[in-house]
Amino acid sequence: MKRLIQARPPVSDDHLPAHLHPVIRQIYASRGVQHIEEINNSASGLLDFRLFKDIDKACSLLDNALKQHERVLIVGDFDADGATSTALLMTGLPWFGFNSVDYLVPDRFSLGYGLSPALAEHIITLSPDLVITVDNGISCVEGIAKVKAAGIKVLVTDHHLQGEQLPVADAIVNPNQHGCQFPSKSIAGVGVAFYLLVAFRHHLRQQNYFNETHVPEPNLADLLDIVALGTVADVVALDANNRTLVHQGLARIRSGKTRPGIKALIEVANRNSARLSASDFGFSLAPRLNAAGRLDDMSLGIACLLSKDEYQARRIANELDGLNHERREIEQGMQQEAMALLERLVNQTSTIPDAVCLFQDDWHQGVIGILAGRLKEHFHRPTVIFAQGDDGALKGSCRSIEGFHMRDALERINTLHPELIAKFGGHAMAAGLTLNPGCFDEFKHVFTTFAASELSEEHKQCVVLTDGVLPATCFSLDFAGLIQQSGPWGQKFPEPLFEDTFEIIQQRLVGEKHLKLVVKHADGKLFDAIAFNVDLRAWPNSSAQHVHIAFQLDINEFRGKFSLQLMVRELQAL
Repeated sequence: MKRLIQARPPVSDDHLPAHLHPVIRQIYASRGVQHIEEINNSASGLLDFRLFKDIDKACSLLDNALKQHERVLIVGDFDADGATSTALLMTGLPWFGFNSVDYLVPDRFSLGYGLSPALAEHIITLSPDLVITVDNGISCVEGIAKVKAAGIKVLVTDHHLQGEQLPVADAIVNPNQHGCQFPSKSIAGVGVAFYLLVAFRHHLRQQNYFNETHVPEPNLADLLDIVALGTVADVVALDANNRTLVHQGLARIRSGKTRPGIKALIEVANRNSARLSASDFGFSLAPRLNAAGRLDDMSLGIACLLSKDEYQARRIANELDGLNHERREIEQGMQQEAMALLERLVNQTSTIPDAVCLFQDDWHQGVIGILAGRLKEHFHRPTVIFAQGDDGALKGSCRSIEGFHMRDALERINTLHPELIAKFGGHAMAAGLTLNPGCFDEFKHVFTTFAASELSEEHKQCVVLTDGVLPATCFSLDFAGLIQQSGPWGQKFPEPLFEDTFEIIQQRLVGEKHLKLVVKHADGKLFDAIAFNVDLRAWPNSSAQHVHIAFQLDINEFRGKFSLQLMVRELQAL
């Protein structure tokens, strides 16, 4: 699909300090930064845990469990946010003196997401005293009711949107439950779990617990590498609070203060710890961690994060790397099949459908979320991909575009057509659902029709927003370094993207599908540029003399030498 490269309109940046580089100042202002404190990234600027609803109830539950030597069971999720949340509490709770802490992650394929009724039955056989959910629970009404009926206490920590009914938990810590005053509604599940420990430490300090018991007071900053990884991996909006969490975690990793599991993931991904960026979390570490939950058992990913031995951590990280290679092969096959189906449809109708909704009975349930994301990016349409689940039901993964709130859409469809959807949950941009058996065709019709009624032509136009033309003096390693230092960049706080027209000096394919370019700027300087996964039907293009590109400044390291490289995000032959 053709993308429109378009510069953001200039905005006033007078409210930001004059000492900032003028390009950086405009970039901050265009991303909505109102005060210099928002880009401070100091841990002292983190939001107050007291703003969470039910946080006192949660601390009382933990206090009682600690002093009564209760058995605690953490119920996690099978994605990277769930894995990091589980590892965070598994690591952090024993620091306070808990001596019986275990975890359980539902099998993606047999049990599905969250504390389901089936998982509840298994939990009851384990007989914990307190269950803590991480990155799930707000929509697990039936499962939590079962656990509670068995006399087990339940503490929910989650960040997903609440439905019409809340679970009957003893406490719910979730910024997105109604009445919660915590401003960072986009915090990840691992961030909520971290705040729970921060609040509990304060709770015990007030009781003089650490002095009286001689338990060393935990340095919770030691958990920020896990928090940073889970936050970026879950693709939540990097508001000021999330940026601070990620910045602090990155700083610890760059200075060598990280756990063996994350260090091993960095090594197998061929990243440099000292120069790690937030995008490395998203594109290199998270896929390897997620591969365990997609193809096998997320306990493997959690074991990597919990490992205290570097040799063991490297062994597990290599296993995760192998699973990730397998995941890529499965995904590529599914993507080729999906693209063939959609391109036939586009050729027949000469138009892209208002929504993408596909099912194939041999598609892998653990990979449909990635496929949905790929197709959403390619066609710029709300996308739902289904795979065969148990008992004839279909498991679906959804990804959306700006202007179409996916979870609200599913809720509306469920209200109007209650016979279609067995269960659903999620966010504006991503969600999951289960269809009742035999309902795919009807759901596809209803979903596509609903999308058509909600989306304007403007919504369906894919625009690549840039920060305009970069001054010639900024094409330097120093300025590229300044951009990196001015982050962390990520979801809803995008890394600076510039645009310009260049003369093509050289072009060739590398790695079969990546385009390597040498381009000449208007001032005569030559730059290396690379565009990954180009359309091989369009590139290389020997007739193109000039190219208009949207690019990021990148620092390329090769054999200890650093050079400036343009990382091409969109290119159009002229």
